[in-house]
Amino acid sequence: MTIRDVAEAAGVHVSTASRALSASPLVKRETRERVVAAAARLGYRPNESARALTTGRTRNLGLIVSDIANPFFPPLIKSAQAYARVRGYQVFVADTDEDARAEEELIRTLARQVDGVVLVSPRLPNEVIARLGGELPFVLVNRQVAGLSAVLMDVAHGAGLAVEHLAGLGHEHLALVCGPRGSWTSAQMRRAAGKAAADAGLRLDVLGPNAPTEQGGIEATAAVIGTGATGVIGYNDLVAIGLVEGLDARGVRVPGDISVIGVDDTVAGRLNRPRLTTVAMPTAPAGRTAVDLLIQTLESTDPEPATAQTTLATSLVVRDSTAAPERQRD
Repeated sequence: MTIRDVAEAAGVHVSTASRALSASPLVKRETRERVVAAAARLGYRPNESARALTTGRTRNLGLIVSDIANPFFPPLIKSAQAYARVRGYQVFVADTDEDARAEEELIRTLARQVDGVVLVSPRLPNEVIARLGGELPFVLVNRQVAGLSAVLMDVAHGAGLAVEHLAGLGHEHLALVCGPRGSWTSAQMRRAAGKAAADAGLRLDVLGPNAPTEQGGIEATAAVIGTGATGVIGYNDLVAIGLVEGLDARGVRVPGDISVIGVDDTVAGRLNRPRLTTVAMPTAPAGRTAVDLLIQTLESTDPEPATAQTTLATSLVVRDSTAAPERQRD
């Protein structure tokens, strides 16, 4: 079926049918409804490639994440795709595998196929992101770069809550297992946890950088034990799960000897034993909000659309991997 078939079925000119299907305000409501009904009846679907040639718009969006295997990302991806579909856009998802060079290559490749990009937890330096953002509309998730819109999850608040929780249980010596070098989230956690520990009069040992994976947590275990800390906060749930596994392999009980807190509130943390105390991150709302900000930018009639920054709240979910130090219980 072509647009000509739709126009003939609706009894209008081809140009009128085209404007009606594009929701042009120049078409009367009754005419638009007649054209839409005809298109539905005939099973007409617009040729997006042809439309892109005439409008310069593909109605495709890019979504780039640092590790699609990390259970933090799928809820964000799913909500972003669902919201984009409602708004008439499709999403291309790409994974950088924590490689900054691959990240830049993907952005440049997608730039030829999409109208804009949502870049989640990027590893590129700020200056490179800013330069690329001048070539293609961007929205960042969990990264702040001047001049670019961003959706931030308040991990600093969450890290503070984690320290306060451990302090409230009676822990006096904590460790923070940081994430990869260049991670905005890791920097926010380090700053906030350091301040919260200082305010509470606690000692905090900062360890890292570390791979943001289960293996990264396992590999950091010896360093955590070496600090003598009785409570540890992992960069994310995967790192925390790796810490629990590494501690168990060394005969160190969780939470009997060391309490462990993760960040993300993923399904993996809920299934782990002991069930993981964690900072819940609003991943699904972040996906929807980022796509909404990007579409606002793309559909703005302002030649220089304003940038926006949204910060989403985090919370602490207390489960079984934290408890008072054993000496406090004795």
